[in-house]
Formats: sequence, C-alpha cells, structure tokens
Amino acid sequence: MDLDARIYVAGHRGLVGSAIVRRLRALGYRQLILRTHAELDLTSAAQVDALFQAERPEHVFLAAAKVGGIVANNTYPAEFIRDNLAIQTNVIHACWQAGVKRLLFLGSSCIYPRLAPQPMPESCLLTGPLEATNRPYALAKIAGIEMCWSYNRQYGTRYLAAMPTNLYGPGDNYHLQNSHVIPALLRKFHEARERGEPRVTVWGTGTPRREFLYSDDMADACVHLMNLPEERFTGLLGSNESASGRFEPPLVNIGVGHDVTIAELAHLVRDVTGYRGEIVFDRSKPDGTPRKLMDVRLLEGTGWKATTSLERGLRQAYQEFVGSLA
Repeated sequence: MDLDARIYVAGHRGLVGSAIVRRLRALGYRQLILRTHAELDLTSAAQVDALFQAERPEHVFLAAAKVGGIVANNTYPAEFIRDNLAIQTNVIHACWQAGVKRLLFLGSSCIYPRLAPQPMPESCLLTGPLEATNRPYALAKIAGIEMCWSYNRQYGTRYLAAMPTNLYGPGDNYHLQNSHVIPALLRKFHEARERGEPRVTVWGTGTPRREFLYSDDMADACVHLMNLPEERFTGLLGSNESASGRFEPPLVNIGVGHDVTIAELAHLVRDVTGYRGEIVFDRSKPDGTPRKLMDVRLLEGTGWKATTSLERGLRQAYQEFVGSLA
C-alpha cells in the first residue's frame, strides 16, 4: 500500500480498528477514510454503497463487527448473526463494485470447531461443531470468509480473511457483563482493590486455556499482510477447490502461538492490578471452549511474529484503563 493510498478502516473506534488506525498513522499513511456509526450505518447497503462511490477507497480493513463475551453472545444471538452478516455483506460487495485492490476481513478464532486440534490450523475450518455459546457470531464470520473466497474465484478479487486470537489492549470494552475476559478481569480486580474486598470471583473452573494477543501487535500483523508483495499475497488468497480438490480458503491465523489457563491469567491480572485478596472460581458459570490455541506457522512464514509479552501487554492495558477513569 502506497503511503498516499486511500484506505478505509471500517470500525475504526473499536479495539481492532483503532489499533489498525494507530499503526497506519505511525507508518505515515495520510489518506485514511474513517466514519463513526453515527455517520455511517454499515448494516445499510445504501449508505455503504454511497460511501464507496464517494470515497473510492483502494484498500479496506473490515474491522467493524458486533462483538462481546459469553454473556452478550448468549443474550443477543439474533443481533450477533444478523448485524454481522449485514455489515460484512454490504462492505465486501461494495469493495467489488468500487474496484478495491485489497481487502482484509477480520474475524475471530471462534470460527474453528469447539474440539479442534490444538494448535488450530486454518485447514480445520468446517471440520466439526462450533462452540454453542458463540455459534451465531462464528457462523457469520465463516460466511464472511466464504464470501471473500467466492468473490476471489468468481470476480478475481484480492480479499483475504485474518482471524486474530483473543485480543486486548487500548480501547477495549470494560463492561463487566458484555466484555471479554481480560478487560472484565482488569476492571473486577481493580474495583476489588479500591473497595478493599477480600476476594474476587472468576467465572468458570479456571482450567480452559486461552491465547491472548496485544491489539497493537495484531494491527502490525494486519498491515504486514496488506503490504505483502503481490506473489506472496496471491498465495494466501485460496484455491479453486472445485478444480484443485484442495480446501484452501483465503484465511490466515493471527496469534502468539502459546496460551495460559484462565486461572494463570487471573493470578497475573491480580499481580498487575496490585490486588492482594483471594481468587475464587464460580464453577456454576460456563467455561466455553476448553482450549483455543492458534497455529500461526502460516503467518510466521510471511516474516511476522508477535513481540509483546502477556505481562507487558496487561500492564499497558491496565494503565490505559486507569487513565480512562481519571
């Protein structure tokens, strides 16, 4: 991507999109196209088409999505599948109509089967049942991958799907009910310390293993992928399965390649926040998928590797959270 290229980042205020914008600006990209939800409703095809006709972006990062943790996914399953299908359908189709050169569609590791082999390679997509607690969201993202693949085959587009592992960092959602595990724990331990509470309750057994990637590392990986040389980028865009017989979707995992248990994470967050009380696990609450570790050999084969350790990333995220309270 040339530094003066017109680049649209959909969802630029979210955890993923804001990190991508920070990375692009740090690298000197000058023509970023950004719209808030109030300015542009991505579930409206007419509004999306109007934006693309007016702005004519050359490259697109599709980071806009309805996201949330287990509680949010269980409470609003209809919104999670409806809104995400609408957003990605409108943006991907508008990219084709406007002649966008490259698109990076962002998803999540929850697209893989609940009991996928560990670590999870891209090839295990559609090989087993999904985790029930986030199946509507996962199915929407799988549909987005298939849409990118279909447009590549039929129209010769250059659309790539990137699936980050669990993310955290600046701009995260710290709502105790609707957030993911790291921001929820950071807030919970912080408030327990402030109130002098003797114990903090963590949902589940603490035994599931999770992989966590700092959002700025994820953004660096996304820009790296969009800047790959033509031949290398083309090699990631999937095969024509009906002709080749090979299941090769245009899909790349983004992760760190190692994980921790929720119990280990909780103790690390306790240390980062300076809390000194007891940790109690509420076994009546759902655990979700037993393990979700990404196989990142394909990404690392392009020359990229994560650099932020979990402890350092947690400390940076906690500083940002405390700063937001001031």
